[in-house]
Amino acid sequence: MSAVAEGDGLAEAGQMTMMEHLAELRRRLIISFVSIGVGAIAGWVLYPQIIEFLLEPYCDTLEAGEQCQLYVRNPLEPFSVRLTIAGYGGIIVAMPMILWQFWRFVAPGLYSHEKRYAVPFIVAGVLLFFLGAGLAYWSIPRALAFLGEVGGDDFTELFAPGDYLGFVIKMIVAFGIGFEFPILLIFLQILGILQYRSLTNGRQYAIVGIVVLVAVITPSGDPFTLMILSVPMYLFYETAIAFGWIRERRARKRSSTAT
Repeated sequence: MSAVAEGDGLAEAGQMTMMEHLAELRRRLIISFVSIGVGAIAGWVLYPQIIEFLLEPYCDTLEAGEQCQLYVRNPLEPFSVRLTIAGYGGIIVAMPMILWQFWRFVAPGLYSHEKRYAVPFIVAGVLLFFLGAGLAYWSIPRALAFLGEVGGDDFTELFAPGDYLGFVIKMIVAFGIGFEFPILLIFLQILGILQYRSLTNGRQYAIVGIVVLVAVITPSGDPFTLMILSVPMYLFYETAIAFGWIRERRARKRSSTAT
């Protein structure tokens, strides 16, 4: 890291007082919540299409001739479900803006050469979230089939909208957040909080920690879901190590060239 770059970063970070930082945080949060609100309105309007899309994994587990329906047990449940779908839909739609506001908040504390990661950070964060969500959607029918079979043949599945959609949404959000794992590790390395050598030395603990984390954040807890999310997260862990190694090697080259 050059002295000029270091000075630029520290000067810019030092221009804001604590109250200014809090005001900036408030501004970023307001923009994020407004974005979620706009996305929630879109989710409310597109609710029929969204509910049909979310029902498909359940319909895929049924045999020919079986009706793909959810059974309402509470007169307020349809309204509650629509609010839930709109809320989560708003978060998903607003995800690019949320990530951008997060980056804008932390950017003043970064050095000049670190700010070039802004666009890759946003693009990678959005793509990874939706990649994780897509993998969750693909795995839901298999998770439902496993959970239905493990109970035996004495049970008849009659899902309520809140229970089923809560399960599906939690799976999608859990996978989406899980796929943000490499972004977090890489970002911590950029900030200097985490070193890739620490990640390398903690591999054996990371494997166990990832499996435990996946078991906690996924609602099904079945072996298939554990494997389908744990494996990519560990590969992301190795990707973060490789990023840190390459970054340090380039820093050494710049340092030797400067001297």
